[in-house]
Amino acid sequence: MIFAAQTLSALDLTIVLVYIVATTLLGAWFTGRQKDTRTYFVGDRAIPWWLVLISIVATETSTVTFLSIPGVAFNPGNSERGIAPGNLTFLQLALGYVIGRMFIAWLLLPQYLNGELFSAYQVLKEKFNPAVQRTASGLFMVTRTFVDGLRLCLTALLIQQFTGWDIRVSILTLGVITLIYTYLGGIEAVIWTDLIQFAIYISGAIIAGGFIVSLLPGGFQEFFQVNHDAGKLKWFDLSTSPTADFTLWTGLIGGCFITMASHGADQNMVQRYLCAKSLGHARTALVLSGFLVFLQFCLFLAIGLGLSALVKADVLQIPSGTGNDEVFGWFILKHLPTGMVGLVTAAVLASAMASFSSSLNSAASAFVADFYRPLRPHHSEAFYLALSKGMTTFWGVAKISVALLVVPMIGERAVVNQVLSIAAVTTGLILGLFLLGTFKRPVHSRAALCGMLVGFLVTGCLWIKWVQKEPWLAWPWFAPAGVATTVIVAWLIDRLLYARTARIH
Repeated sequence: MIFAAQTLSALDLTIVLVYIVATTLLGAWFTGRQKDTRTYFVGDRAIPWWLVLISIVATETSTVTFLSIPGVAFNPGNSERGIAPGNLTFLQLALGYVIGRMFIAWLLLPQYLNGELFSAYQVLKEKFNPAVQRTASGLFMVTRTFVDGLRLCLTALLIQQFTGWDIRVSILTLGVITLIYTYLGGIEAVIWTDLIQFAIYISGAIIAGGFIVSLLPGGFQEFFQVNHDAGKLKWFDLSTSPTADFTLWTGLIGGCFITMASHGADQNMVQRYLCAKSLGHARTALVLSGFLVFLQFCLFLAIGLGLSALVKADVLQIPSGTGNDEVFGWFILKHLPTGMVGLVTAAVLASAMASFSSSLNSAASAFVADFYRPLRPHHSEAFYLALSKGMTTFWGVAKISVALLVVPMIGERAVVNQVLSIAAVTTGLILGLFLLGTFKRPVHSRAALCGMLVGFLVTGCLWIKWVQKEPWLAWPWFAPAGVATTVIVAWLIDRLLYARTARIH
């Protein structure tokens, strides 16, 4: 970050504090409703579809999304380094997200809504054996802990710039507050606060976007004309290069598999579907979330285009050395009026807390449902509820600890962002297991685990080459590569070694 930290005005600080206190009190209000793990983890399966819809969108929207997506469209490019200017081609990925959710809705959702499941990975136990279930669940928990810790650290860096707090204080403040209301209120508190947080960050983005357009001398007409002349309104890229991040084929195919992995095989999302009243309600929420996320990306990208237009109109001067993903944050601090800064700062916190709280409750539910309860099935519901809250605390402390440990890396922002791509490596492997489970005759459990191991080696190599900036494939292809390798290798091993033997499930 190149812009100096500053102290919020009294009004801005009041807005932020009101938001934080209200969120915590909401979690406390739900405490009395937590009578068992069914209520704590799936809201007694009585959450309306529209609330599940909002929770899905809020959960997948992080602070990095809120501030970095505008930078994708703002990017002025660099002809000397061969970097093309930013445009709207990111939306091709969002089109793949819509398609992927439709596959999930009809291929995987019926498995999750059949019975009394608390974890997505309980399906794998039914299709294979407990070893496959726990391997997938453990991979989810470890990956989520690392990735969420990094996201928390990046969010704290932004809070530090907005408030002047020490970054470790920012990490502890954000992490502990989110942990408190998640611990107290369970999934119901998470989902209802998701609604509030969604309203805050969308309102903040819309208000900021409107203010940007109001600064343009020619208003909307200048907004469109300047970006049209600069080629920034381009939506489609028909390039067939396998190393290009945003092409139509990368978006439709890679985006489809990414969302199938992140929304179809990740407990963080599956838990939301389990809260719905019925399969039909879950399908409605999931499919509509794809369209809502598409519109959300349009809003964030439009903010980036607006900032670019302000620079072209010489209304906005960006300091030398400012990264593309820092421009919106710099604009918020330096150009929004008092009051609006507080609202948008609360929006930054909201996008972070929505993602973090969901992950805490999901990790706790995965541990209890996939590891502890199957091994110790005779305890009372009161015991399991206490254990669930204890695991929420454990995962909260673990994620906060990761965030604190990576603070020394914070100067190497590019390194941190590259590490975040680990999620694209692992989620495809788990999706491969779920797809293997849909076969009329599921493969042997050992074959499935072998396929997953080989898939990890393949996607790990792809990630290493990507980090080294010598990519064999663009990152959206990591999930399809993981899925394909896991499924094909498992099927081949099953056919070669286990086709004629008794299957152990």
